[in-house]
Amino acid sequence: MHATLVVLAAGLGSRFKGGIKQLEPLGPSGEIIMDYSIYDAKQAGFDKVVFIIRKDIREAFDKMIGERIKQHIAVDYVYQELDCLPEGFTCPSDRVKPWGHGHAVYCCKGVVNEPFVVINADDYYGKQAFTELYKKLETMQQTEPMNIVMAGFKLKNTLSEFGSVNRGVCKVSGDKLTSIEETYEIRREQDGLVHSGKDGQPDKLIDENSYVSMNIWACPAGFIDKLDKHFTAFLEKNCTDIKAEFLLPGAIEEMIESGEITCEVVSSSDHWFGVTYAQDTPIVKTRFKELTDKGVYPVKLWG
Repeated sequence: MHATLVVLAAGLGSRFKGGIKQLEPLGPSGEIIMDYSIYDAKQAGFDKVVFIIRKDIREAFDKMIGERIKQHIAVDYVYQELDCLPEGFTCPSDRVKPWGHGHAVYCCKGVVNEPFVVINADDYYGKQAFTELYKKLETMQQTEPMNIVMAGFKLKNTLSEFGSVNRGVCKVSGDKLTSIEETYEIRREQDGLVHSGKDGQPDKLIDENSYVSMNIWACPAGFIDKLDKHFTAFLEKNCTDIKAEFLLPGAIEEMIESGEITCEVVSSSDHWFGVTYAQDTPIVKTRFKELTDKGVYPVKLWG
């Protein structure tokens, strides 16, 4: 089966000072987080990777990962440009901010024509998620309602030690996702419990075992056509709003509510980690060294 890994890598990483965080060397031999995701996906059975990037970082991308990865797996690029819009729409001249990661996946239309998994560039997901999602893609049928799959992570396995995080906290019925609540400023306090709260609002306790979406989804190729329809509807309401974003979890929730899709949740027991803050960098380097020392990964991923 042909399956593609789609990597969302156009973000600016505004909370990480000093460079493009997606290109920060973190592994024992200078690997970046994407190296590990691509390595795990290739081992699971994926045979192509599509990077969604900005044109202005293409050169850095080729230098840090693109040219290396092409020796091991098929590679393609998609550019998330502000004017990559459905027919009939134009980008406001004063818009600078990208349209969001839902738009990034929309930009893959015509390039990704096979089953795919989409991930964030700066998140380490572990091997289990890629193995389980590839298995789901193997049996996924192009039916109506369409079925997609999300890898669900326990909230307690996705926190940063150096500050709060935002997470899509999921409600699940049986093995089906029913809704995603974007929850802000989540952190573990001195009482050992997980709290959230934003803009002076009272703290809210959150079950640390709640599933959260880390933006890793398995979809049949036809999903992008459905996304096109929802992006068009989004633009009809928000095209002149220069800050409005078309977010993938929100679009998926709309599709679930309308009955267009169902979303199965497969659980991953792996610990997510990533560089949300610059202070996370030494911890992430230590974790990759530990995984290497345990034999989970070779010292040099690509030989």
